[in-house]
Amino acid sequence: REINWSGDKYTDLQFVNDYNPQTEGQQLRILLHGLSGAGKSSFINSVHSVLKGRMCTQALVDNPSHDCYTTYKIEKGNPNTFYPFVLNDMIGMKNANDRVHVKDIKRALRGHVKDGYTFNPVYKLSKEDPYYNESPTINNKVHILVCVIDASTDDLCGENVAATLRDIRLEASELGIPQVAVFTKIDEAFPEIKQDIRNIYKSKKLKAKKFSVNVGIPMNCIFAVQNYHSEMHLHNDIDTLILSTLRRIIAFGDDFLNKQNMC
Repeated sequence: REINWSGDKYTDLQFVNDYNPQTEGQQLRILLHGLSGAGKSSFINSVHSVLKGRMCTQALVDNPSHDCYTTYKIEKGNPNTFYPFVLNDMIGMKNANDRVHVKDIKRALRGHVKDGYTFNPVYKLSKEDPYYNESPTINNKVHILVCVIDASTDDLCGENVAATLRDIRLEASELGIPQVAVFTKIDEAFPEIKQDIRNIYKSKKLKAKKFSVNVGIPMNCIFAVQNYHSEMHLHNDIDTLILSTLRRIIAFGDDFLNKQNMC
């Protein structure tokens, strides 16, 4: 995969800034899921930081509030003006056999989970729960599903993890929802990338092909980023990867949103 390190950042940033759904008043909903500690909240913070042009910590990492279904908006320019897309964070799977978690993801995909719902490790969201949305609108529904993967883990493509992710992917596919995977912590996983982030798509150790085969997400829907976590200032190459990934997420999600409007 070729990255134009000198120009793609500004082209992709312009795309994100210019994006608007075809139907006025609609917003694109991006749902992030994955194992606990994969980097979902850090990715949200990184997107926020790049778009604001400064370091932001909108989603607190390792915060107890992560048990809740949370929608994050990003201000655009003036206060109370927001980008027409939102990112949803939810509690990470504790293990590959977390079936309750999988069932809650399926309900979230259909728009049945209200903001602020606290996930229960034993029971899925019931229809009697006040946080169950009985009549979701198109804005409540998920338009693209993002699987966040910790690239530094040894069990990246483990059979149990892959089976659970396939289950979630198939549910999204039945609804027509597009899916992408985002590999995080690449700087922790691979010395050659930590030394020079521009080696990111040259590293054969990334295991993207094996992940694609095991989970079923096509190679052109798998991206790699370095989240901001300890940096004090923004870095052009990190921004480039984040914006490149965000642009594709928005484009895939917008295609689905437009199909829903034609139904």
